[in-house]
Amino acid sequence: MSTVEIYTDGACRGNPGPGGWAALLSIDGREKELAGAEALTTNNRMELTAVIRALESLRRPVTARVFTDSQYVRRGITEWVAGWKARGWLTADRKAVKNQDRWQRLEELAAAHRIEWHWVPGHAGVPGNERVDRLANQAIEALLR
Repeated sequence: MSTVEIYTDGACRGNPGPGGWAALLSIDGREKELAGAEALTTNNRMELTAVIRALESLRRPVTARVFTDSQYVRRGITEWVAGWKARGWLTADRKAVKNQDRWQRLEELAAAHRIEWHWVPGHAGVPGNERVDRLANQAIEALLR
């Protein structure tokens, strides 16, 4: 099984507002950048979308190390999803889980791979994280032109 390093990030101008997402995949010395934007979204949706698009781009099962500056994404997929599902996609205080569609898609995609989830601090000089932050913001700029 190949090992892929994946950096992801989401950005939003206003929350909600125009948003962008980006992913950087690195494997065997090769890199692939992915990015996109939506006219009206939230930062959390863009953070989730970045990981989803990265995993959708994989052609076969891999071992992946996913790096995100979003505790919402990392903790959501590693800690909270099981409880949400057990409660019929309700939070502990019985409210509908936000972004349920994205969580379901992420869980479906992640099941095909062996994934290690890593949190990195945002805007702290981590090269991969800084790169995807720039790409996500460039996607917003392109959308707004």
